[in-house]
Amino acid sequence: LRHGYIINSSDTMRSIKIAAGQAENMARVRIKNAYISIGGVGLEEIRSKGETVIARADSVITDLDIDKALEVSEKKIESRLLNKKIIHVVPLLYKIDGQNIYGRPLGMKGAKLEVETLFISCFEQHLNDLISAVEGVGIAVKDVMASPIAGSLVTLSRAQKMVGAVLANIGAETVSLVVFENDIP
Repeated sequence: LRHGYIINSSDTMRSIKIAAGQAENMARVRIKNAYISIGGVGLEEIRSKGETVIARADSVITDLDIDKALEVSEKKIESRLLNKKIIHVVPLLYKIDGQNIYGRPLGMKGAKLEVETLFISCFEQHLNDLISAVEGVGIAVKDVMASPIAGSLVTLSRAQKMVGAVLANIGAETVSLVVFENDIP
């Protein structure tokens, strides 16, 4: 690896196999599946906004309305996603008829739904190389997560994320940083 990117896939696969073997020996459990985290300089956050008119005649907001607003938000950033893949979609703020809504708007009433969304993306080729290396040693990849988010799951409590916290992961060649407030990255 160099700056979080796979330079030599055979060396990477060998290292994964050794690490997995050591983990299996210590846990006395065979590793069949894995959740992997991805980092490196290609990890990026993009913010966007989307809006939609509520579809139902009774003005009740449904999952379809929420999905449509998120879809519009994603379409607005398509040009910034060349060679990138979205790995996280985080709704930061919803608005109904211009008023901020804290929490999910499902079941509430209104004419127009807006959403501010955080997209976390990475280089698609880097992601594919990492998945291929892990699957190349016989471990199925269940899901992928950005390494700063994954790191926060084991180092920060929910209370810390609610009141506000910064997690800096300083590695040999890369540094990742995530800021939490109100349990939202």
